[in-house]
Amino acid sequence: MNAALSASGPVPRRGLIMTVLGCCFLMVMMDNTILNVALQTIQEDVGATNAELQWALDSYILFYAALMFSSGILADAFGRRRVLVIGLIAFAVASALAGFADSAQELIFWRAVMGVAGSVVPPATLAVINDIFAPEERGKAIGIWSALGGTSIAFGPIAGGFLLEHFWWGSVFLINVPIAAVCAVLLLLVLAESRAANRPRIDIVGVLLSVAGIGALVYGVIRGGETNRWTSAEVLGTLAGGVLLLTLLVVFESRTTAPALDVKLFRNKSFAAGTASLALSFFALTGGTFLMVFYVQAIRGHSPLGLGVILLPVAVGAVVSGVLSNPMAMRFGPKAVVTTGLVLLALSFTGQAGIGADTAMWWYEILLGVSGFGLGLVMGTTTTTTMAVVAPDQAAIGAGVNNTLRQIGAALGVAVLGSVLSVQYRNDLGSAVDVLPAPVRDAASESLGGTAAAVRELQSSGALPAEARQQLPGLLAKAQDAYLSAMHVSFAVGAGALVVAAVVALLWLPARIGPAKARDEGTDPDATARRTATDPSVEPAR
Repeated sequence: MNAALSASGPVPRRGLIMTVLGCCFLMVMMDNTILNVALQTIQEDVGATNAELQWALDSYILFYAALMFSSGILADAFGRRRVLVIGLIAFAVASALAGFADSAQELIFWRAVMGVAGSVVPPATLAVINDIFAPEERGKAIGIWSALGGTSIAFGPIAGGFLLEHFWWGSVFLINVPIAAVCAVLLLLVLAESRAANRPRIDIVGVLLSVAGIGALVYGVIRGGETNRWTSAEVLGTLAGGVLLLTLLVVFESRTTAPALDVKLFRNKSFAAGTASLALSFFALTGGTFLMVFYVQAIRGHSPLGLGVILLPVAVGAVVSGVLSNPMAMRFGPKAVVTTGLVLLALSFTGQAGIGADTAMWWYEILLGVSGFGLGLVMGTTTTTTMAVVAPDQAAIGAGVNNTLRQIGAALGVAVLGSVLSVQYRNDLGSAVDVLPAPVRDAASESLGGTAAAVRELQSSGALPAEARQQLPGLLAKAQDAYLSAMHVSFAVGAGALVVAAVVALLWLPARIGPAKARDEGTDPDATARRTATDPSVEPAR
């Protein structure tokens, strides 16, 4: 038996490493959600427009998704610990500067830098997990890693809401500084350096094409969701350019001798179906979380901290199922577990497509818990399945591809479901905004928040005649009904995407986990050497 599994010493060391890696992953994942609760405060403090607030959110996602693939290559080539520590330090510095930003433009810039730095964390941490855990333990470790990522959906708003109740808005960024610093120090103390056995050549053309193509595609989706002008030359041109660049990437990588992206990965049905299922689940869940933020706060009247507490069942469900995903996959097979998770997500979205302003909170919490449980099953099992077909020397690259597609799915979810919501909201609100003065009608008809802000301003200013002022409460009630109707349509679209994902998983994911290859069983000296380099307590093969 491999000494990493039999000796008592390595287990605590690997447990500590796993804790540190999980904290790193949780931190960068939380930064996708923690800012949501501070948007209104930031707008009041720095005078940001709605578009600038949108880009404060999206600049992080844009660079985080676009650079994750190339970050995996850098980690494999120059050392996973080195790249991870550098990324954590840069993330801490950018977070501190974002916390003290004096303008919206400055905040957007530092959020983009945070995305660049944070992009190294998922592929590097997953590559280390793939390296130091034997096959029989790797699935459980990846399940825990995935569960921690799932908890960010609730912990981000909870942490943000708590900090806003006690400090200023910059505290939602400054909290990253001590976490990143402690993680960087612990990694230097407990984790030995590791890299690909055969140092990969940096494929400059492939990296540039991947960054430009993914960046253009994500930008086009974000811009389309922001403007809701999907047929404009800007949006269509950017999306078409992104697709063209990614097509060139596939063609070039299929012909080069040392590709940055091994396109053969997508010929494997397990890898292709696993990444597609994960991307579609994040498409629905991230877009759905965007929808429910306004439902909980604007319709139900809860505070930012209350929103985080309401989201707790998602985190609890994701943690429980993330831990259980590996033993369930071993017993029932990846196909059954992932399909079940996607069906649970689809059922949760179907239920949320029918909630109203007076829906019992216990029922709503059950729906959220079901979605979290489904997410944990999908994320843990698909990650384990896709990483199982990637060679150890390409661990960070495979993880980068997996996580990049997940983030692209998340960006698409917010943009597409948000766009559906916006179109349907304007249609349902109709001519009700005609009671408002002409200069504010367009802004008031864009969103529930815009309508509510216009009503509050006119009620306090006394600028309207008495007869028109009497119609404002009715307009606000109509706006809430229009939002609920639009939200129902958007959740139905998300449920449809999850059904498609379930069909993909049912058709192409493996029914059973196959036997581990020799290189993963410890019989390959190179595999043992890699684990020895990462964890010094592992005895070398004899």
